[in-house]
Amino acid sequence: MLAIATKGFLLSISLCLDIGIVNAALINTGLRKGLRPALLMGLGSCFGDLFYALLSLLGMSLLFSFTPVRWVMWLGGGAVLLWLAWKMTRAAWREFHQPSSHAASQAEDGAPRSSQAEFWRGLLMALASPSSLLWFAAVGGSIIAQSTDGSSLSASVFLSGFFLGGVVWSSFLAWLASHGQKLVGHRLLLYCNAASAALFAYLALGVIVNGYQTLL
Repeated sequence: MLAIATKGFLLSISLCLDIGIVNAALINTGLRKGLRPALLMGLGSCFGDLFYALLSLLGMSLLFSFTPVRWVMWLGGGAVLLWLAWKMTRAAWREFHQPSSHAASQAEDGAPRSSQAEFWRGLLMALASPSSLLWFAAVGGSIIAQSTDGSSLSASVFLSGFFLGGVVWSSFLAWLASHGQKLVGHRLLLYCNAASAALFAYLALGVIVNGYQTLL
C-alpha cells in the first residue's frame, strides 16, 4: 500500500510541476495577500485535482470522447485564460503607477475579507485549467486507472497520496511566494503580474489554436 500511496504522491507532483494557471495564480496571491490566502487557494486546487483523479479511476477517458464536452472544455478554458490575462495586465498597470500604496492597501484591506473565497477560486481554477484537463485526458487518466488493483482500499490509498502531493507542493509554493514579498519587496508583485499576464495570454493562444485544429 505504501508503494501505491507513493505513486499517487509522485504523480500529483508531476501534475503540479506543469506551469499553468493555478501555479501562476497561487504565486500572485502569495505575493499580494500573504501566506494564508495562498494556502487556502492551494488547498482548493488540490480538491479540484482530486476530483479529476477520482473521475480517472471511474473512466474519465469516456467523458472526453464526446465532442460537445471537448468544445465546452476548449472554449471555456480559453475564455478563462483570456479573462485572467486581462486581469493580470490591469493589475500590473495599476502596480506600475502605485507600487507601494496599492499593494499595501490590498494586503491589509483585501486579505481578511477574501481569504476564504480563495479556496473556491483555487477549486474552480483547478477544474477549469486547460493544462490539467489535458494532463488527465492524455497522461494522468490512463496512469491513474492502472495504479490500483480495483479495490476500494487501494483506490483510497492512491487518492490519499495524490492529495498529499498537491498539498505539499501548494504549501511550498505559497510559503515561497509570501516570503518573496518580504525579502524582495512589492516591486516583485509588478513583475509577477506582468509575467502572469504573459503566461495566461500564451496559454490562451495555445488552447484556442489547438482547439481550432482539433475540433474544426
